[in-house]
Parts: sequence; C-alpha cells; structure tokens
Amino acid sequence: MSEAWIIDACRTPRGIGKKGKGALADEHPQHLGATVLKAIAERNSLNTAEVGDVIFGTSSQRGRQSGDLARMAALEAGFDIRSSGVTLDRFCGSGITSVNLAAANIMCGMEDLVIGGGAEMMSTFGEEGTAMSPFLDNGNMVLREMHPQPHQGVCADAIASMEGIDRVALDSLAAVSQARAANAIENGYFDKSLIPVYKNDGSLALDKEQFPRPGTTLESLSELKPAFEAMADYPLDEVGTTFRAMVLQKYAGLDIVHSHHAGNSSGVVDGAAAILLASPAYAKAKGMKPRARIRAMCNMGDCPTLMLNAPVPAAQKVLAKAGLSIADIDLFEINEAFSVVAEKFIRDLDLDRDKVNVNGGAMALGHPIGATGSVLIGTILDELERRDQQFGLVTMCAAGGMAPAIIIERI
Repeated sequence: MSEAWIIDACRTPRGIGKKGKGALADEHPQHLGATVLKAIAERNSLNTAEVGDVIFGTSSQRGRQSGDLARMAALEAGFDIRSSGVTLDRFCGSGITSVNLAAANIMCGMEDLVIGGGAEMMSTFGEEGTAMSPFLDNGNMVLREMHPQPHQGVCADAIASMEGIDRVALDSLAAVSQARAANAIENGYFDKSLIPVYKNDGSLALDKEQFPRPGTTLESLSELKPAFEAMADYPLDEVGTTFRAMVLQKYAGLDIVHSHHAGNSSGVVDGAAAILLASPAYAKAKGMKPRARIRAMCNMGDCPTLMLNAPVPAAQKVLAKAGLSIADIDLFEINEAFSVVAEKFIRDLDLDRDKVNVNGGAMALGHPIGATGSVLIGTILDELERRDQQFGLVTMCAAGGMAPAIIIERI
C-alpha cells in the first residue's frame, strides 16, 4: 500500500457567520470553495486535469450549499472539466473525513492526486430554512425512541454536569483559547496558509480572521448568561417533548447545570479550506516537495444522546493504528465545539495543556462546520513546521455521536 503525502494546505480567513456583520456573508459558498481550490492549484502549478477528485465536506447541504459544492467550486476555480468532485456530510467531522477519504484513495492506488477540504457558509443557515435541530428532530420517531439526540449545546451542558466540570474551568479554557489565537494572529502563525477572499468585482472581502475577541478575560466571560437553558425546555412537538427530556430518557436523574454560553462555545462563521494530497510516485515525478505523510486515520462512534464524547476513543483508536503513544504526539488539535469537549479530552487523556490547541480554537476563531477539520489539519501542519516537530493528531466531535481522527507525520 502506498503512502499519502500532504503537499500543501490553505484556507480562507473565517468571517462572522451573520448577514449584515460577516465580511463573507454575501459571497456564494461555491466562491469560497473556489478561492481555496484556485489558490492551491496556483501555489503548486497543478495540471488540474490530473486531479483525480475534489472531496469536500459541507454539512448543511441546502439552498446555495446544495448541488455538489465541490464540483461547482472546482469549475469556478477554473479546474479542467476532467477533474471530478464530490461533497460529503459527516456533520462537524466532514472536513477531516474528506481528507481521510482523499488519502485512502491514494493509499489504495486508485488515485495519485486528490484534494480534500470543505466549505461552510453558516451565515446562510437561517435563510435556507435550517431549523433548530434539523438533523436530529426530523420526524423519525422510531430513531428518537432508540437514540434520542438533543441539541449539541444541551449535550455539552449534560456532559459537563456528569463529569463535574464547572463553569470556571470551562470559561478558563475559553479565555486561554482567545489569548492563544490573539498571539498566533499577532505573530503571523496563520499567514502561510491564509488566502484572502476577493469579491467577483475584484475588491477585497476579507484577508484576516474576523471572529476573535482578543480582549476576552475570565471576568468578562463570567458575566455571560448560559445559552441553552431555555432551549433545553422548549417543546419540540405537540406532546411537549424537550431536549432535556431526551437526555433524561437515557440518563435518568441527571441534574443538568447549564454552563455553556456564546463565549465558551464555538463561533458561528463562514470559511473554506483545501488540502492537497499526492502519492509518492506522482509527487516525485512532478518535483513536488511533501510536507507530511498520513500516518493513521480512523472513525469512531459513541453515545448519540451525549453526542460529543467520541473524540477520546477516536484518539485512542488512531494512536493504536499508528503504533504510537500519547507521549509520541507533539501537538493535538481537538475542535472546541464547546469548552467541555476540549476540557474532557485533555483530562481523560492526561495531556500536557501546552500541546493542545496551541494557537487557539473554535471558541476564539469560529467553527465553519464542514471546513473546520481541514482547517485544523493545515493549522497543525504549519505549527509542526514552525516548531520543527514531528507528529500531530487532529480529531473532533460530530453529531450522531461520532469522531473522525487523523495523525500526520511531518516530512
């Protein structure tokens, strides 16, 4: 079996995912995808006719994000029509899965040059008719009875309550995320991969991160009200089913303390990312210099009702596949969907906090659902190079109680 090499990675800045405030909110999702695809092709002098596939993650495939965004973005980017494209949905894990599938195609010998990535315009969610929880409350009562699946924010509060992780710990991690992101931006740690987005008329839409709040402190976070308490008790149907009741259906007697809010949850943003992968034979023939190899990848499932707990077993599984231990990993990226996800990950695996999300995470920078995994792979690769280190592990929770994971090894 061949190796899969990472040749390059790039991404857009993340814009606030709200109409009237977000710098990217008026752009077409396909245009964001085209921006990173065009950049990665130009940066690497690609003959796009030889790109076997473009695999993109996009979670909300409605309205302008429907219709195979990967293929349409590649066409707008000027790719040769012989380069195909496919769009997948593993909820928040889509951007890791797209890269994993790209790597798998190369490793099994089916393709030599594949782009994995993702794009998500969260600013379109309301206008495209996305309900409060469209992928969980879809009328399938048989599934709801088997595996009640509440809103993710309610899940985050439930897990924190079960684990005894208090609000101070959650807010402290959020403050660290903001401080680390501010430091990374100030020192240009993201610059290598960052691609500015231009409007169709050629004017600049966005060339820097729009979401971070660098002045955030533990004190300012403590003033924010919990965001999911009212949602937990909102009636979802005519019989009054609530998200709280869904949790209690599986975890009777749990006293859910509501501790997550806008400051210690992931930000709603727009963005896109692309990762270029090649077989060693193709890369050598074209004179491409590899930056990393895929050492191992996996998928993991866990309780759908708690939804957010699969990253820890996913990390353990991918480490076993790679033949590595926690001590071998130089850097970890665990998506900060909610503070409790990262905090539990650190505690359960007994990690050195100075190796985890060292340039901040989604609480500071935002979480463009289908793109985030690919963003994190590029981020950890850049940081491994900057620090002259070897191994990076990336994982993240996904709806349905899932987590993909990947370990990359710097070349």
